[in-house]
Amino acid sequence: MIPGELILGDGEIEINPNRETRELWVTNTGDRPIQVGSHYHFADVNPALELDRQAAQGFRLDIPAGTAARFEPGDARSVRLVTLAGTRGAQR
Repeated sequence: MIPGELILGDGEIEINPNRETRELWVTNTGDRPIQVGSHYHFADVNPALELDRQAAQGFRLDIPAGTAARFEPGDARSVRLVTLAGTRGAQR
């Protein structure tokens, strides 16, 4: 075994188990690509992303840690969000 190495068992790994999720429609109305990281409070993303920000309050992307979603100009698609941990708040 190499120090720090992880040996995983067989099967799938479920991320964010037992957490509330929701689907939102997102459109990039800007002229440049926009990337959003896995732990960024989704209600506070770039203003060029058109979405229901009230519904996104207290949520982040439901994707593996350390990854990001990229929205090309004109992209319109559904994303799945998951609740933030803790008090579900994001300081501004």
